[in-house]
Amino acid sequence: MLVSAKEMLTKAKAGKYAVGQFNINNLEWTKAILLTAQELNSPVILGVSEGAGKYMTGYKTVVGMVNGMLEELNITVPVALHLDHGSYEGCLKCVEAGFSSIMFDGSHYPIDENVEKTKELVKIANDKGMSIEAEVGSIGGEEDGVIGRGECADPNECKAIADLGVTMLAAGIGNIHGKYPDNWEGLSFETLDAVQKLTGDMPLVLHGGTGIPEDMIKKAISLGVAKINVNTECQLAFADATRKYIEEGKDQQGKGFDPRKLLAPGFEAIKATVKEKMELFGSVGKA
Repeated sequence: MLVSAKEMLTKAKAGKYAVGQFNINNLEWTKAILLTAQELNSPVILGVSEGAGKYMTGYKTVVGMVNGMLEELNITVPVALHLDHGSYEGCLKCVEAGFSSIMFDGSHYPIDENVEKTKELVKIANDKGMSIEAEVGSIGGEEDGVIGRGECADPNECKAIADLGVTMLAAGIGNIHGKYPDNWEGLSFETLDAVQKLTGDMPLVLHGGTGIPEDMIKKAISLGVAKINVNTECQLAFADATRKYIEEGKDQQGKGFDPRKLLAPGFEAIKATVKEKMELFGSVGKA
């Protein structure tokens, strides 16, 4: 049964560890993440971007697939199904489809509009018993070959959003989705510390977990980060393992590739990546 992320993140912040959010894109990714979480007795958050939701034919399909796996695989650890970087309309669709958690990314709006839209969605999420994440200060990333540094959020704006009653808050601290450039300046722990002081016990979220050095990850957790998002690292591991399988020419005597065998190396690569991250985040055995 899917659960809100609230309890697992409250426990994580109090216990000085972080719960991993691993984005899913198909059956193999989902199965690999759930089995690893169960094996390690770790709570887990399955992230779904709007693009991935569309690719998997829609949010209801995603909910059906995940709920089916929870039952068929006998998954007993806490699992939240979370919309990642959702629009206002996307959040409403995921509420209707049966997600247990949503993220409204209003970081590109003026702060007053971000506050207003977040406030409306907080009420809807509370009525449904769902957790809700908000964002202040956009996360950097690669677009048309240009890599942005990522904004540092205004701590006072973070407090304004936190005071609305969101479950968790993503504050930009110089983190980036995807690749980190060689001249990346690192995370702004000064910003993170200031946000933590103004938002109190609220779990904070670190996006762009791929490529951040381990010492920075651990320091971020010590400063209130209780949820860390990982996507690119899983994508790279999956693609690399699948590519190697193809290059080895295992085409079953000219009969063509069996999709189940073709995707098996990627499945194992994601399991290994998720295990490594859960151990780093300290969530093993915390279910």
